Amino acid sequence: MKFPVPIIGLIIGAVILLFGRKLFWLFVAAVGFAAGVEFAPHLIHEPSPLLALTFALVLGFVGALLAIFLQKIAIAVAGFLAGGKLAVAIAASFFVQYAHYVGITFVIGGIIGALLLLVLFDWALIILSSVVGAHLIQNAMVLPQSGSTILFVGLAAIGVIVQAASMRGSRAA
Repeated sequence: MKFPVPIIGLIIGAVILLFGRKLFWLFVAAVGFAAGVEFAPHLIHEPSPLLALTFALVLGFVGALLAIFLQKIAIAVAGFLAGGKLAVAIAASFFVQYAHYVGITFVIGGIIGALLLLVLFDWALIILSSVVGAHLIQNAMVLPQSGSTILFVGLAAIGVIVQAASMRGSRAA
């Protein structure tokens, strides 16, 4: 995903990485925004940057409204979008011809993400928000492939640890 201003991706990624479980609505909005940026070129051939940004903002806004007013539906939608985006990112990392199967990969990953988020909400949200936050931060930085992978794994692990510790602390109180 290419943000017009990488610093936005870095900031949103850091917030989602560390606080995705507590700021659920922001996580859903950011996933909607990321999906909008990713899928605008698939819906409209060579969209202008303004049109792609508008599409992403609309999806992000819809995601935030869903998260606030219709939490269970928002949980399923967020899980679907995050799972689909993650599945496509994994397919892109491991398969050269992944572009032929983007749609089915997204749908299968989305279904798995939605089911995980609904059944194991807290832990799935921690893991998905950590991975999505790490992915947003990684994409905002220009690094060699090995450095990018190490950064992604390290950030995802930090996100899981920080959010799990926060969850444990809030339950003890």
